[in-house]
Amino acid sequence: MPGQYLRLLALLSPASVIIGVFFLAPLAIMAVYSLLEPGLYGGVEWTLYPDNFGRVLGWADGSQEDFDPVYLAIILRSFKLAAITVLLTLALCYPAAFWVARQPPRMRNFCLFLITLPFFTSLIVRLYAWVLILRPSGFINSALQGLGLSDRPLDLIYSETAVLIGMTYIFIPFMFMPLYASVEKLDRRLLEASADLGASRWQSFCRVILPLTLPGIAAGSIIVFIPSLGNFIVPSLLGGARVLMIGNLVEQQFLAARNWPFGAALAMLLMAAVLVCLMLYVFALGRSEKREVRA
Repeated sequence: MPGQYLRLLALLSPASVIIGVFFLAPLAIMAVYSLLEPGLYGGVEWTLYPDNFGRVLGWADGSQEDFDPVYLAIILRSFKLAAITVLLTLALCYPAAFWVARQPPRMRNFCLFLITLPFFTSLIVRLYAWVLILRPSGFINSALQGLGLSDRPLDLIYSETAVLIGMTYIFIPFMFMPLYASVEKLDRRLLEASADLGASRWQSFCRVILPLTLPGIAAGSIIVFIPSLGNFIVPSLLGGARVLMIGNLVEQQFLAARNWPFGAALAMLLMAAVLVCLMLYVFALGRSEKREVRA
């Protein structure tokens, strides 16, 4: 037994050191910076300054820092866009996962290759392609005007619609893979038994398919929601100055405003939101496993 523990420790030590150095240490630095006073010309002053969080959460002293509801509005907008992105990717990927799972093995592998194909191209290049598509002189507006469906170009670029299109496009593979894994493991005999017992298609979906694929739905939703919440590349390129998300706000505070403590406070709030989502997912997963054991 001691030899097994030593072997396990030797195997886990490199990964633990890498995680500690490149994840936990920067996170601890950000946590410390979020409680310090911002320097006059950037950097930090080593004095306790909790008003960085007060600017967002409402307990700013009113003399040096003021509570500004615009930050809460940006955070709520980030949650809204991330949640809508989850719903859009789920609506697109859920039926597609069933269709792919029913294909012959060769066709199935080809479809999976097509799903992962965008990873072979730079994200920036793909987003600039959407800029060319959505701009006033882009493909969509040119097609609508050519068909006589629109008299003037639609205001698609630099809007929440453009941001949702971009994030949905980017995160489709992240939603599809967990869903496909759940759908592929679905036992078709359960559907046949449900039909033999007189259940309609809707009843079979609600009582058989949905509960069995719920782990894939939850995993895909978490995988899509977390990076969508902190995304700043898509809003920067497709949203412009009109659509700010919390990731853009953190970037501005570190690079443009040079207010590192406030940027760190925003980043810690984002981390707290991600941690809450992960805890809810683990709690829900634990409850579902307990129900399966009891059954």
